[in-house]
Amino acid sequence: MSETQRVGTPIEFWFDFASGYAYFAALEIDALAERHGRTVAWRPFTLGAAFKVTGAQGLSRTPLKRDYARRDWDRLARLKGVLFNLPQNHPRTGLPAIRAFYHLERTDADAAAALAKRIIIGYFQDGLDTDDPNAIAAAAAPLGIDPDMILAGIADPEVKLIARQQGEQAVARGVFGSPWIFVDGEPFWGSDRLAMVERWLEGRW
Repeated sequence: MSETQRVGTPIEFWFDFASGYAYFAALEIDALAERHGRTVAWRPFTLGAAFKVTGAQGLSRTPLKRDYARRDWDRLARLKGVLFNLPQNHPRTGLPAIRAFYHLERTDADAAAALAKRIIIGYFQDGLDTDDPNAIAAAAAPLGIDPDMILAGIADPEVKLIARQQGEQAVARGVFGSPWIFVDGEPFWGSDRLAMVERWLEGRW
């Protein structure tokens, strides 16, 4: 891909709302993109779609890995100086949150991105219940988004189909973890790859 083609191409940010590593990446991805004249295409999905193919399961459902991940997330929070409070009943599937995003994106992509960021921050800082449609609608209200519109979208069968298809599309493109970032078609897995994403955007590869 030429430099001309690269300019302005959105960075795709695929993530599960219950992914601790996605939370840390979500706090930085917009600023990273802005430094390089890019925008971010927020793409929430459920890792369950990938696990059906890989046979894996989430960190928080895997013995040994679960305990290490929680220790690592706490270390990352201290390193970056940000709040991190693992919510009760973690991990949640978050389907209402995903559906709310894709419903809103049909009419306002910027508002949908703002909602996605608010949701993942709310989950890991304030215990936002991503499985509760009313909680998602309430989280949207301070952004000037009509809560009733969000509730209607979460329940819309067409939106449910769109959300499922997005997860299937992610897996078809090789996505198996969260966060997963595509830059100019190049895949990067994990929040610890943001430095590599930066190098790619600087044209050093």
